[in-house]
Amino acid sequence: MTELYYFALSFFVYGFLGWCTEVAYAAAKQGKFVNRGFLNGPICPVYGIGVGVVVQFLTPVENNLVLLYISSTILVTVIEGITGFLLEKIFHNKWWDYSEQPLNIGGYVCVLFSLIWGVFCVLIVKIIHPLIYKVLTMIPLVLGIVVMACLAVGLLADLYVTASGILKMNRRLEAMEKIAAELKELSDKVGENIYENVMEGMEFREEKKARIEELKEKYEEMAENRTKVGERLVKAFPKMQVGQHKEIFEELRERIKRSK
Repeated sequence: MTELYYFALSFFVYGFLGWCTEVAYAAAKQGKFVNRGFLNGPICPVYGIGVGVVVQFLTPVENNLVLLYISSTILVTVIEGITGFLLEKIFHNKWWDYSEQPLNIGGYVCVLFSLIWGVFCVLIVKIIHPLIYKVLTMIPLVLGIVVMACLAVGLLADLYVTASGILKMNRRLEAMEKIAAELKELSDKVGENIYENVMEGMEFREEKKARIEELKEKYEEMAENRTKVGERLVKAFPKMQVGQHKEIFEELRERIKRSK
């Protein structure tokens, strides 16, 4: 019970520190604040789980640096790979992509970043976690449980809002693609000159042109009135890839870039 309690506390601590790391990296690279987390709040669950698992299972071998490093590298690689795979299967979007990096596995993980994270995990197990654990043990048990309960409720609410936003974004992409397909079909028909008489052709063109204008307005409205969650995630994950509606998504990505 005690181990589970401290694992849960560590999850939130390292999830927050992971979020800070991602934000600092983005700020250094882009020169501005970008919420790089999957969720809206200041926590990256994959960091909380990854580091928590490493600390929980590898502390017993902390005196064997070689074993600690190799085991840490393998663990974080497996966790990142599984997380990326599951997120893609659930939401049909690929949130990060290492395809351009050498020795990557499906774009979910790559050797270079795994080796780097192995080093960080060694530092965490040997230096950082003992300090954090000491602070956590100073928190009264009842207070710790109350804080964890509040954080858990906030996390679940955030997860619900984020998931709903992603599904809404996917539905919007699908609707926009249907509009784009109808626009193309109508434009092609207007361009054809196969009618029984001139008057019929003129009436057909006017009718279709009115429909085209209506669809264009609807498409533009959907493209401009983006969901806050969807827009944030596009900014947070610049290498994000969608499984469907790729052309529409790339257009939206460019619109978001221009709106900065």
